[in-house]
Amino acid sequence: MRSKIAIVYNDPIPDRYTQFGEADAVSDVLEEVETVNDALKELGYDVINVPLVPPLDEVRETIRNLDVDIFFNLFEGFAGQPDTEPIIAGMLALSGKPFTGSTSPTLFLALDKVKSKEFLIGSGVPTPRYHVLRPETMGRFDLDFPVIVKPPAEDASHGITVDSVVNDSAALARQVQKVCLNYGGSALVEEFIDGREFNSTVMGNQDIHILSISEIVYTLPPELPRLVTFGAKWLPGDIYFENTDPVCPAEIDTELWDQVAETSLSAYRLMGCRGYARIDMRLDAEGRAKVLEVNPNPAIAPRSGAALQARSAGMTYAQFIKRIVSLALER
Repeated sequence: MRSKIAIVYNDPIPDRYTQFGEADAVSDVLEEVETVNDALKELGYDVINVPLVPPLDEVRETIRNLDVDIFFNLFEGFAGQPDTEPIIAGMLALSGKPFTGSTSPTLFLALDKVKSKEFLIGSGVPTPRYHVLRPETMGRFDLDFPVIVKPPAEDASHGITVDSVVNDSAALARQVQKVCLNYGGSALVEEFIDGREFNSTVMGNQDIHILSISEIVYTLPPELPRLVTFGAKWLPGDIYFENTDPVCPAEIDTELWDQVAETSLSAYRLMGCRGYARIDMRLDAEGRAKVLEVNPNPAIAPRSGAALQARSAGMTYAQFIKRIVSLALER
């Protein structure tokens, strides 16, 4: 008898991101669902797609009543409520059935970028210096410009634009006020590291390894800051989309490869990731890899960085999806 898998995901509906012109990141999950569905069927599974919508009480009942063997978790949060991402993972865990990806505590930790940075720093994993600021606490700022201003609890590059990197106090005040107004009342202000940018996808539970390392190569005009904006990820035709490209495998020497790989593995372990995750890093002026973000629920559609690195490691897309399911069953 064939195993039955439910792909659970957030049904894209109009939300607060729409008013910021950032709805593309939400609707993109449908491409991911379609391609994962096709891969699972190719692998011989019976598959059902389960789009989830609020309220949470009804979601809990939906999950409890599903007659399936495994959950493939592509849920990324409801309607501009990113904190629901780990809540749903918790519901999947309570079902007692295997589910793909990381657990609720890891997702909660990764979603809170400030707590994540505190955790990494406390464990000796390098990450850029930072402050958490609001308009009334600007006097605490003592970093060197340039800095980058981010929402403290968002993913998918929500709130990251060309204006996010600032070079003076006036621009800093404007951007902090904007982020506080639109994304939850505070802003994460971080030293902006302009060195080479890398990311790696790590897979495993106890026995972990990196698939490959990608370098993000920018061909932007010199006056524009080099960073992965919302447009770079989701808006074809945007100058950042057209001039931000991953190169995989990264063209780096063995020493740098080993440093990036070890930093990735350390961050993955410390954050308690399971199954798979993506680690984003940049090199500082001394050539040290510093962790920008740990994403325990990265995109895995065929055009994603994770899938690109799986291909670099010699996997077909179906083999990549099979490995994700195998790791869920292993737990």
